[in-house]
Amino acid sequence: MTGRLHFGEDNHPNHQDDIEGQPRASTAGRGMSVGRSKSIVSLTALEGMDEYTALSNYIQRYRDNKGASSSPDADAADANKKSPWWKFWRAGTAPTAQPQDLGTVPNEWLDTDIRHGISITEVDTRRKRYGFNELSSEKTNWLKQFLSYFTGPILYVMEIAALLAAGLQDWVDFGVICGILMLNALVGWYQEKQAADVVASLKGDIAMKATVVREGAEHLILAREIVPGDIVVIEEGQTVPCDARLICDYSDAEEGFATYTKLKEEEGFSDESDPDDEKDGDASDDEENPIQGGHAIIACDQSAITGESLAVDKYMGEVAYYTTGCKRGKAYGICLTSARYSFVGRTASLVEGAKDQGHFKAIMNSIGTALLVLVMFWILAAWIGGFFRHLKIATPSNSSVNLLHYALILLIVGVPVGLPVVTTTTLAVGAAYLAKQKAIVQKLTAIESLAGVDVLCSDKTGTLTANQLSIREPFVVEGQDVNWMMAVAALASSHNLKSLDPIDKVTILTIKRYPKAREILEQGWKTEKFTPFDPVSKRITTICHMGGDKYVCVKGAPKAVLNISNCDEETAKLFRDKASDFARRGFRSLGVAYQKNDGPWILLGLLSMFDPPREDTAQTIVEAQQLGVPVKMLTGDAIAIAKETCKMLALGTKVYNSQKLIHGGLSGTTQHDLVERADGFAEVFPEHKYQVVEMLQQRGHLTAMTGDGVNDAPSLKKADCGIAVEGSSEAAQAAADIVFLAPGLSTIVLAIKTARQIFQRMKAYIQYRIALCLHLEIYLVTSMIIINETIRVELIVFIALFADLATVAVAYDNAYSEARPVEWQLPKIWIISVVLGILLALGTWVVRGTMYLPNGGIVQNFGSVQEILFLEVALTENWLIFVTRGGKTWPSFQLIGAILGVDALATIFALFGWLSGGVSDATNPASHFKQRQDGWVDIVTVVVIWAYSIGVTIIIAIVYYLMNQITWLDQLGRKDRSNKDPAIENMIAALSKLALEHGTDKHGTQRYVLATRAAEEEDDE
Repeated sequence: MTGRLHFGEDNHPNHQDDIEGQPRASTAGRGMSVGRSKSIVSLTALEGMDEYTALSNYIQRYRDNKGASSSPDADAADANKKSPWWKFWRAGTAPTAQPQDLGTVPNEWLDTDIRHGISITEVDTRRKRYGFNELSSEKTNWLKQFLSYFTGPILYVMEIAALLAAGLQDWVDFGVICGILMLNALVGWYQEKQAADVVASLKGDIAMKATVVREGAEHLILAREIVPGDIVVIEEGQTVPCDARLICDYSDAEEGFATYTKLKEEEGFSDESDPDDEKDGDASDDEENPIQGGHAIIACDQSAITGESLAVDKYMGEVAYYTTGCKRGKAYGICLTSARYSFVGRTASLVEGAKDQGHFKAIMNSIGTALLVLVMFWILAAWIGGFFRHLKIATPSNSSVNLLHYALILLIVGVPVGLPVVTTTTLAVGAAYLAKQKAIVQKLTAIESLAGVDVLCSDKTGTLTANQLSIREPFVVEGQDVNWMMAVAALASSHNLKSLDPIDKVTILTIKRYPKAREILEQGWKTEKFTPFDPVSKRITTICHMGGDKYVCVKGAPKAVLNISNCDEETAKLFRDKASDFARRGFRSLGVAYQKNDGPWILLGLLSMFDPPREDTAQTIVEAQQLGVPVKMLTGDAIAIAKETCKMLALGTKVYNSQKLIHGGLSGTTQHDLVERADGFAEVFPEHKYQVVEMLQQRGHLTAMTGDGVNDAPSLKKADCGIAVEGSSEAAQAAADIVFLAPGLSTIVLAIKTARQIFQRMKAYIQYRIALCLHLEIYLVTSMIIINETIRVELIVFIALFADLATVAVAYDNAYSEARPVEWQLPKIWIISVVLGILLALGTWVVRGTMYLPNGGIVQNFGSVQEILFLEVALTENWLIFVTRGGKTWPSFQLIGAILGVDALATIFALFGWLSGGVSDATNPASHFKQRQDGWVDIVTVVVIWAYSIGVTIIIAIVYYLMNQITWLDQLGRKDRSNKDPAIENMIAALSKLALEHGTDKHGTQRYVLATRAAEEEDDE
């Protein structure tokens, strides 16, 4: 690391005169979160100062200004400009590279001078060829999206029905069917676009930023705007924005760039690089790239790519990979290619073709397929009945009583054309609502997963706690000075003031309380090397010089610091006891020690840090448990601190050291039981998070996992619902299903409730739509067979239109949140829907049957069989949604308004006999009431039909309520959330301890044999 802070050399247009206090980020990989500015200090006076003078001034002048916010960068604003609305064919990214390019960039493009960068005109030229620097377009081609609403099995059937209507020259039916298709497509397209715009506007707030050199100045831009050949600045705490070849250290630009240019001309750099080759860290084995002289320029966390937990040192000419996290240093690099051709991009392209449609899509397909099979069955039954009555294929042409019209009618009523649209738009509208609550849904199917989550694995810092560290009174070893200890602690901290770790930040700012410690820091210190925290040594180390003496300053885990220090047993015992005492009180302890001129290590004492729980966390945890979502705390803190935090938060105290998972001698069922019953794990590394998620999933649990760092990306991907918390790194955000912009556990629990409400809307609509299909299929086919009668096809298409018009508003309905994790329970949905469909069909048959009575039954003065049946069917079907949505919340005014609107329209149809077709064909037995030739229905009869339909709806509601009270039916289709299979679990555990060995037997034959794996191999895993 360099010995200076080069504030004066940063010409970011967005820096102005302040440092943005970085939000919470893990030590594994910190993201650069733009848009929040909690900590501000003027930098004007710091420009040109050396490292420790700048540090001293930062301590003195720091002030907390939570209300401050940074103004948006002009370049970023330009990046958000949309294409004109009429250029719908260019709604996605700029034209991407041609297939023949394969990401290969011309050599002359990679000769950029780090002092001048490339010009704006060159940027446009290169982007036209290689596209934006992103793995996939965030925008959608809306024309293509609109056309997609006409595809799918259900919609294909409706399109066949339209063609059949055209073939029968039923132009009214043809027009209405086309209108239904167009209405569904328009509504779905519009609602999804609106929701996408809301989500996209918030996604802009978390978009990755990068610093580039263009036309002789540094600019802060969106990372997606980087082009090949751009000079990028990579520094600690940021995510690497592209595959970049390292040029030189930021503080050594002139000499370093000259050396880089010379080596490049000598072809000292490899054209190809693989991050897996760097895992061993053995430069001597790398014949392709021998240039590793001097000190490393930066260190990158490549765990998300290679699985290597330690940061990898990067030297001049080596490649820093896209989406990895920079953990140390600051350097210039040159962009080698766009993201889609980067190492990560090429890996992602291998699985592009295998698009996972998700569980939701599978559910929709299974329902659609079942309904199509039922339609074929009912058409076959209607045709068999028609054969016995000797019906013609398509004549008479002015009647609906022929075989092709029967098929057309049943295709219209049996296929819920609105099902894909309403369910998709319900998810889209829900995603927009979640976005307003500061939860960005990366993919719509994540809402379904979140609604079904039954275990939430949460990290502690910033989610359960307030992430407001404060240092209490430190413990100082006898004979040592507290001011010297605080100075050493500050020396053993990162001095990159723009991206300070929360622990380093609070350590440095605590110097305010120790003026003499600040005086020590002002005595001319020079930093030779800074090594940030790593999970193996559990220490932060700084090598520095002052007055001709060399000092090695260390702070870290108490045990790790004690192990390297030379102190007597009494001091060591007191040190351990004090660390235990701090832990019991919920304080995080950091040991501090130093070494002078390679002499003995001297133990100085302990810093005690406290991160208080958020005010709402305890209540939120209780609320989550009431929702059937127990919270498991995963923290890197010591077990005593974890237990104390659990007590404060009303969590259980069954907290275990995460090492017990791997090295505790547990395996198989015992290991799974430990994970399932634990309330939390302490001293957790990212690989432990992955293991916890995997074991919970093997037991049948739907698991949500929170994370913030690059190292958390694998576990976020593995979880059923990965949640990137506020202030998380870009890599964590990319891996997560949902990104939260607001802090705390309450935001997550609120999102779970909202997801369950969205799920309830979809479930209510699906039950409603299946029942509607079955209602008309049962009634019409039985009436075709029994009395050779049907409702006219012209009226049938309007019934289908009214059903879709009324239920478009379902996406905006008020829904309730289940008190337990939700599931589709398809067997229960089908049973209830079938019963509701049969009840509706019986209700329609009662109306038709009364019209055979000598007094006309339901007809008071005059009417039309077609219009009376049409009105009764329309009313009872529209009101069914009030039954399936449940009575725990009042319906929204949008839903009530939509249903009353179509009810009024259906009533007008009946009153004025629209599309009645005149007097119905004679039936056997004959109807005795007065039928008008124009099909009008008197107002009194209409009122009676309304009253009757209300009565039918009430009876159906009672039956629906009683069915939901049946215990076995309520549990039907629910999965076992604790699926314990000891035999399988133990067998897998036993197999994991075996290895395949190759050897030669006594006869000289080579064989492969199973043998017990060596202990070292098991530990490596």
